[in-house]
Amino acid sequence: MDKIQLGSSDLRVSPISLGCMSLGTDLTKASNIIDEALDLGINYLDTADLYDSGQNEEIIGQTIKNKRDQFILATKVGNHLKYDGSWFWDPRKAYIKEQVKESLRRLQVDYIDLYQLHGGTIEDPIEQTIEAFDELVSEGTIRYYGISSIRPNVIREYVMKSKIVSVMMQYSILDRRPEEEMLDLLHQNHISVVTRGSLAKGILSKKGVEIAKQKGQKGYLDYQPDHLIEVVNKLNEILNKGQTLTGLALQYVAQNDAVSSIVSGASSMDQIKENVNALEQNFDQKQFDQVKEITRANTYQQHR
Repeated sequence: MDKIQLGSSDLRVSPISLGCMSLGTDLTKASNIIDEALDLGINYLDTADLYDSGQNEEIIGQTIKNKRDQFILATKVGNHLKYDGSWFWDPRKAYIKEQVKESLRRLQVDYIDLYQLHGGTIEDPIEQTIEAFDELVSEGTIRYYGISSIRPNVIREYVMKSKIVSVMMQYSILDRRPEEEMLDLLHQNHISVVTRGSLAKGILSKKGVEIAKQKGQKGYLDYQPDHLIEVVNKLNEILNKGQTLTGLALQYVAQNDAVSSIVSGASSMDQIKENVNALEQNFDQKQFDQVKEITRANTYQQHR
């Protein structure tokens, strides 16, 4: 699998990455999934200190400790976990510099390739947060940093003031909000997009209509339930032999020059294989144009 440069960094990541949040807490099962991902060419693992109260990082650490150099390891910080399992938002410099030590311990590594702020608001002490990340880079604790956000006002602040190399954001056929104002801005500033939610909770998969009926009872973003099912059916109609809705969904977002990798979760090896196969299918520009005709060009309504 070809690797793609992540922003202005020297990190080269697989076009699809393993979102580890759905791995579960069974070490053997999770390790098998990570090993299968590596065998299929996936070198980018995405986790967070919040997932399973830190246990997700621990499982990854145990799995990759003898093959650390084969992975680009990304984790996140900012959600301050309390002893009762609840958490509160904490982007303070002191907390970030304290918490990175815990992530390093759980991951059993000496450095983190990509450290990401796990959210963010315009009311945050943004300069202080940036200072924390810059110091961690200087100290060699992390190699690069990014943010995980869908707030235009927050993203613009970090583009202007920081050295982020990536922004993780929700982007899919059903959530085209980044297209209007974010993708070009980030690409022009040599900042990569790492997408999440590109299968829209499974609505853009082979069981899309069924899932849309189950999970889409309240609709999805600005799609009402009936319209959502109609859209999924129309998307299936433009597929050719050997193509899947998963393939169309992943390749639609991957075609944008701003996108370096698609974070996709997997709770089984079959899911990983399906996702990798989806990137090997061939689609043409006409089909991508049809996607735009069928779906809505959503725009961000908040956090302007």
